[in-house]
Order: sequence, then structure tokens, then C-alpha cells
Amino acid sequence: MLIDGLRDDFVFGSKGVKYMPYTTYLVEKGASHSFVAEAKLPTVTMPRIKALMTGSLPGFIDVVRNLNSPALLEDNVITQAKAAGKRMIFYGDETWVKLFPKHFVEYDGTTSFFVSDYTEVDDNVTRHLDKVLQRGDWDVLILHYLGLDHIGHVSGPSSPLIGHKLREMDSILMKIHTSLLSEERETLVPNLLVLCGDHGMSETGGHGASSVEELNTALMLISSAFERKPGDIRRPKHVQQTDLAATLAIGLGLPIPANSVGSLLFPTVEGRPVREQLRFLHLNAVQLSKLLQENAPSYKKEPGFEQFKMSERLHGNWIRLYLEENNSEVLFNLGAKVRRQYLDALRTLSLSLSRQVAQYDIYSMLVGTVMVLEVLALLLLSIPQALNNKAELEVPLWSPVFSLLFYLTFLVLSALHVIVCTSAESSCYFCGLSWLTAGGVMVLISALLCAVMSALAEMFAGGKFLSKNPAHPKAQWSELDVLILLGTMGHMLSLGASSFIEEEHQTWYFLVNTLCLALCHEIYRNCFLRDDCEPQPCSHVEEGFVSTAAALRDRSTCCNVLEPHRVSKNPTALDTLRGYEKWMVLASPWVILTCCRLLRSLNQTGVQWAHRPDLGHWLASSDHKAELSVLAALSLIVIFALVQRRCSLTSKVAMALGLLGVYCYRAAIGNVLFPWQRDSKDISKGVIEARFVHVFVLGILFTGTKDLLKSQVIAADFTIKTVGLWEIYSGLVLLAALLFRPHNLPVLVFSLLIQTIMTKFIWKPLRHDAAEITIMHYWFGQAFFYFQGNSNNIATVDISAGFVGLDTYMEVPAVFLTAFATFAGPVLWASHLVSFLSSETSSGSALSHACFCYALICSFPVSAYIVLVTSLRYHLFIWSVFSPKLLYEGMHILITAAICVFFTAMDQTNTQS
Repeated sequence: MLIDGLRDDFVFGSKGVKYMPYTTYLVEKGASHSFVAEAKLPTVTMPRIKALMTGSLPGFIDVVRNLNSPALLEDNVITQAKAAGKRMIFYGDETWVKLFPKHFVEYDGTTSFFVSDYTEVDDNVTRHLDKVLQRGDWDVLILHYLGLDHIGHVSGPSSPLIGHKLREMDSILMKIHTSLLSEERETLVPNLLVLCGDHGMSETGGHGASSVEELNTALMLISSAFERKPGDIRRPKHVQQTDLAATLAIGLGLPIPANSVGSLLFPTVEGRPVREQLRFLHLNAVQLSKLLQENAPSYKKEPGFEQFKMSERLHGNWIRLYLEENNSEVLFNLGAKVRRQYLDALRTLSLSLSRQVAQYDIYSMLVGTVMVLEVLALLLLSIPQALNNKAELEVPLWSPVFSLLFYLTFLVLSALHVIVCTSAESSCYFCGLSWLTAGGVMVLISALLCAVMSALAEMFAGGKFLSKNPAHPKAQWSELDVLILLGTMGHMLSLGASSFIEEEHQTWYFLVNTLCLALCHEIYRNCFLRDDCEPQPCSHVEEGFVSTAAALRDRSTCCNVLEPHRVSKNPTALDTLRGYEKWMVLASPWVILTCCRLLRSLNQTGVQWAHRPDLGHWLASSDHKAELSVLAALSLIVIFALVQRRCSLTSKVAMALGLLGVYCYRAAIGNVLFPWQRDSKDISKGVIEARFVHVFVLGILFTGTKDLLKSQVIAADFTIKTVGLWEIYSGLVLLAALLFRPHNLPVLVFSLLIQTIMTKFIWKPLRHDAAEITIMHYWFGQAFFYFQGNSNNIATVDISAGFVGLDTYMEVPAVFLTAFATFAGPVLWASHLVSFLSSETSSGSALSHACFCYALICSFPVSAYIVLVTSLRYHLFIWSVFSPKLLYEGMHILITAAICVFFTAMDQTNTQS
């Protein structure tokens, strides 16, 4: 009986005493053995099932495979049981059916990802129990209950629903146990009932990371064979989750899975004769020593192997004494010594294997790393071409294909591929591909290498080197440019330290605050320190952001010579501001700093301080529902006020009704209250209310897309395109308002407020170029990712957001909504970037520059990180810190790239570039 998300304190803590009385009785007085089983990363369901049944340590890629589990080919208890003729029945999470197809004589799978359902998903398992417990045509029955985990995702471990679900699980356990006891009275053969969890849950209800609450799970083995004397107090011992596979295999008389790193749970065999105890321990030690020989070339020098050989010798001595029928105290003492020696050897072997057994596909990893680095090199070498006035990026792939270097590279790579794949002892992903696919990859690598070499030769031959503005090589770097460059590079370098990754939010908070101070310095210098030179004329933004860059450089250094290609049309924007607007410009950096400081208090994130109370937890508690309701209502009103200003009348009405629907949805599921409500008794899933909002979201997005398509037909109408882009952006804002938890709505409000302030009082008056504006958007997008309460731990992903408005599990909408809710900060800031640049300039170069800069700044950390993770694959925190960060970076670049491609494809002037 596997209960998904069964934390150890749910059974052995105060909640177990209160809500699981029968289970508590079995723990304290019954014929059982209790353990706290420590899971390894990643703490998600599919890898944990693999660990329970194989005893091995799954790789981090299983986080992705968890969405659609492939068949498990590795040696495991289920496969061994089927080979031995065991008849197995399964009810519950369909992940088991995918992992072990054609293994069960009867099964009924339920979808594990529909987290809004925590009732029917368990009823579909329990409804089979009465009949199957009365039948005698099975040897193994597996039940996997999902409701507890789903409640955690939606409401957290402190929800009152947790208590109700634990009571339900306790009653089911009692029904199964009493049925087995009655059967044993007739057959006189003991049964074994295993109660366990696959993983725990964090204080926010998620899982996937490495906190104690996520790692420690309850494990109970209940059987009448475990005799218990009166007064025998058995406290739960700490063991590894992988130990269960070896224990079940020995208990069922099956071979221990070949790749298991677990040890036999010795308390389960303590009641057996000494000879059987030593035999079981010897079987386990032999299996672990064989695995060590396969994974460690110098296995003979390993302490565990030496202890195992010593145990075997002592075991041989004990057997000789035993065969001599020597029942003396010498035999007893020697048996105890052999047992201790075996247990020490098992512990050392298991620990050593846990560190060494990770199998890395080095060849495939190197191929992927080389491709990524080649693409990054091409991006860097294309900067002069992409940032000029034409904003064109042409990668010369065809001409290098016909060069001698290409064919030589291709032949060398093909020969290397054949050598590696024919001599590889272990499985290799790249070698497993068809020869046609592998040949295509090698052609691409060869072409990219030749393109890089060609671009380098062209750069050195023409004497073109990187400058701030390739269109004007003499353009100088401002202090803001230096800050942006150093900040971006410093952040990339910080990713090499695990502590900086765990607390990455602190890096972004520091960079954003420093950026605000730098903008404040630039504003004050332009307003007050202009005595040495006359106010500079500045071309309008519509003349192109790149041509304005040189003017900004000159103005910053008090140089009164304009570039000859620009035409002066308007005075400097700061000079035209008077009264209220000028004071707002001066105050805007401090307002932004205040907003950022308030947001930091809303959600504690990271690792070191995540446990500390914050404003979000205070608001989300049931005691402060009235305060949360007022805050949510005010936030939705402010969101409407900030977004509606540039929408059409139809979109304004849709936005108002959509935001009203958001509040109704949160009231329906019990998060907030209406003014006439005193409590939230009538709680529903809010499917109708959420779908009501989804209709308005799709309507606003459709209206914006229609305006964009219309602007391509009427090329001269610049206003239609601007309105269309803003309406698409406002539709995304409405979707974010629906998916955000109520206490996180102020994050959305402050995001819109900061965007409005910077647009009106910073970017327009100071005339920043496209590259600077792009990087500022990127920085704030990253900061707002953490303001939401996210971190680089998988446990902070709010899976419940993927099922808002769904009454059944649909994979594509659920994945999309979950990804959007997680990366809403970067997505909204990237969308605002496109909308702002398109509204401020009619030329296509600014938006193309922005997309190129965004691609470049996203590629830097991803490329560096792939190399870093490959080189640090044996690092202590490779699974808990570095791998989740790589997954987040990959998702981030995919989502933001999709946004840039969509918006530029919808812009007729930028389609070709």
C-alpha cells in the first residue's frame, strides 16, 4: 500500500496519533517494524517507484520521463516475481502500468497528474478492495493512493483536508490488515503488508527537491511473522528507501535486483534462526560486491569489499562449527560476530555504491555540449552583423558545406562514432540512434564548425572587432553599459557555486537594486550636472534605437559633437519635462526600489531562509482570509487600471469581466470571501468560473492577433499593430492573474507598476538603446521569477495551476498552464519588451536587436551551464542543485524564445530578419 506523499511525521508524528489511530497502534504495539525511509533525489513519483522496485538510484532525467514513463527494462522485483510465476494485481497510479506493462494479471490505472481531484482518484482504488481481498487467485497486490499528494499540491500539508485523508487511509489499512489476519487463521501462512510513501512533501505542499520533509517517508512492514513481546518498544529506524527492494526480494524468495544498492532490513529477519540470517546477509553482500566490481576498477581496495571477504571467512568458520553440531557459547558468539561483520560490510558497500553507481553517457553528453558551444560561438561572432542598422543575421552554412574542411571533419567524426559505438560496453543514447539520424547530427556539427571558422576568418581579415555599437565603432561605453556587462557576466560566473544557485534570488535582487541606483545616478546627472555643456539634441526614438546609442554615449560624457548621420528633430526628453513629470522622473528609481523591497517580504525562497515566516504565509493562513480577500480585490482593480489604458473598448470590457471572474474563481475554491460571506462552506473546484475567465483570455488574445494580422494588410496603420501587441500582452496578464495564488497577486501588480514607471519616466526620457532596454527587461523578468516564490528547487513548481479550469487530465493544457504559471515573470517582461519596442519605433531594427540580445543573454548561462554540469557530474550537489537549475534554464530559454519568435513572425517588417 503506497500512499503518495506520505511524510514520516504523518504516521509517526502528532498527525499520525490524531488521524491514524489504528496505524499508530500497529507501530507501538502491533506485529510490525517501522522505519523512516530516506528517498534520494529527484523526489518525484516515477523515479521513486523505480528506486523501490530496483533498489538503484534513478537519474535526474527521470524528472522529465515522469510525465510519460517508458517501460522499465532494468532488473527489478516485479519482473523477478513475474518470472517466478507470481500472480500480481495492481490498482492506482497508472505510472506502474507504464513501467511494468504486461506484468499484472489485473489492473486499473488512474491519472496521477490531475491534482485537483483527491476523492475519486482514491475511490477508484478502494472500490476493488472488498472483492479482491476475498479472492485467493493472487500472490501480490499493489495499491497506489494519490489523494494525499494532490491535497498537498493544492492546499499544503497544513490543510484540514490532510487530516480527513489520513483518516481515510487509516481505515483502508485496517480493512486490509483485518482481512489478511482472518485469512491467516485458515491458511496458517503469514502475509506481509507494506505501508510506504514514495516521497514526502515540503511545507508548501510540493516535492522534487532535497528538504528533509520531502526526503523522509514512512515505511512499515506488518506481518504476524514479526513476533512482539509485551513491552517491546520499537522506535522507527532511519534506513534508505532503496533497502526495500532487497528486503522484498529475500522475503519472496527472489533474486535481489542486479543493480540494487540497498541492504536487507535486518529487523525483519531477526526472528529467524542464525543460519538463515547469515544466509540472507551473505546473498545481499554477494550481490553488492558483484555490483561494486562492475563499477569500481580498484574494487579490491574498497573498505566494503575487504569487510565482505572477512565476513565470508568468518561465515565459513561458523558453518564448520555448526556442522560439528557444536551448540556451545563459542558458536553463538561467533555467529553474532559474523552478523555484525556482514551488517558493517553491507553498510559500507551500499554507501560506496551510492557514490559510484551513477552511469553517465559521456559520449552523448560531449556531442550535445559541442553543438551548444558551436551555436554560442556563432551568436557571438554574429554580433557586429546583427546589431547594425539593417539588423540582419545570416549564418553561412551552405558555403562551408562545399569546403574541404567540412568533408575532413565529417569523415573524422564518422570514424570516431564507429569506434566509440562498436567498443562501448554500456548503452549509449547517441549510438542507439539510427545511422541516418547520427549522420545528420555529424553533418550539422561539421557545418557549424566550418561556419565558425569562416566567421572568424572574415572578422580577422576585415579587422572588425566587437564594439559597443558596430554601426559606430567609436561609440563609448557608459557606466550603465559597464554595469549591465559586469552584472550579466558576474551572474554567469556565480552559477559555478552551489550556494549561489540555491540563493540565486539574492543575486538578482542585488542586480536589480544596483540597476535602480545606476539609473538614479544617470537621471540626476542629466538633470543637475549639465553646467559644462549645453543640453544635447537627440533624435527621436523612431529614428532607431541603435542610432540613438551614440547620442546617449556623447551626452553621458558631455561631448557636444553629434554623429553626422543623425538628424536633430526634438530636444532631449528630460529638457521638455516640467513640474509633476520631472519630479516623477527623479523619484521613479526610488519608487521601484521600494516596490522591490516590499516584494522581497512577500515570499521567502531559496534554501537558507525558506523556512522563515513571510507575508505570503501570513495571508494564506485561514485566520487572515478577510485580509487576503481585500488585498486580492484591490490588486485586481489596480491590474485593470494599469492594463486597460491602451486596450480597445471590447478588450477593456473583456478584461473587467475576466478579472471579476478571477475573484469569483478564488471565492468558489475557498481562497477568498465575498463581502456577504462569513466563511467559505460551499467549496467547489471552480471549474465553471475558471473556464469563464479562459473564454475572456482567448477572446482578448484573438482580438490582439486579429489586429496584428490586420496591420500587415494595412501596412501604413502603425496604431493597429501597437494595440494588437498590447492586447496580446494584456491577455497574458489576465491568464497570470487567474493562475497566481491570491497572495501572489501583488507581484503581478508591482510588475505592471514598475513597467509603467520605467516606460514613462526612464526609458523614454533617457532614450536608452534597444540592447540596454532588452537586458533591463531580462533582469527584471528574472527577479520577478523569484518574487513569485519560485526557486531552483523543483518543489516550488505549483502543479495545481496546471489544472485551473480542467475537470479531467489533459496533458497539453496542463503542461502549458503549469509552465506559464511558473515562468510568468520572465514571460510577461519579454512580452512587454516586444510591445514597448514596437510602440516606440516603426522601424524593424529595434525589435530585431532586442530578440538577438535576448537570445544571446539567455544562451550565455545555458551554454556555460551545460559545460559546467558535464564537468561537475560527480559533484556532491549535482542532483540536488546543478541539475534542477539546468532544467529551469532550459525551460526558460524555450519559453522566451517561443515568445520572441511569435511576436516577430507577426510583425511584417521583421519577418525576414
